[in-house]
Amino acid sequence: MKKQILAAIVISVFTVACTKSTTKKEQVENADGSVTTTTTTVTETPNTVDTAKINNAKEDVKAKVDAAGNKIDDAAQKAKDKIDATADKTKQDLHKAGQDIKTEANKVGQDAKEAAKKGASKVEEAAKKVKEDLSK
Repeated sequence: MKKQILAAIVISVFTVACTKSTTKKEQVENADGSVTTTTTTVTETPNTVDTAKINNAKEDVKAKVDAAGNKIDDAAQKAKDKIDATADKTKQDLHKAGQDIKTEANKVGQDAKEAAKKGASKVEEAAKKVKEDLSK
């Protein structure tokens, strides 16, 4: 769409640039001795338009528009690649953090089991002592 608009602008500029205007003034002496001045503006469009120049200019504009479009596409692709890389890195960091949390949770679970075992054995020992004391 942009290319078509630019091409239309270029063609209209060349069309206007190829137009020639001429102003003519004519003075006519009337029978009574007075002079009448008539101004005429003639606008001419030459029959021969240098199509080679127009085509060259058109190709120049097209090449520049294509180059600008390519630059925009390249910049967009680079931005997309950076965003994708950042997303992948974030995903990896989150996965690692999840693994770290899981590892720590397992350690806490093991510590809790050990503490529960020690507590249970102490309770058992205390119960044995109470039982022995009661049987005496």
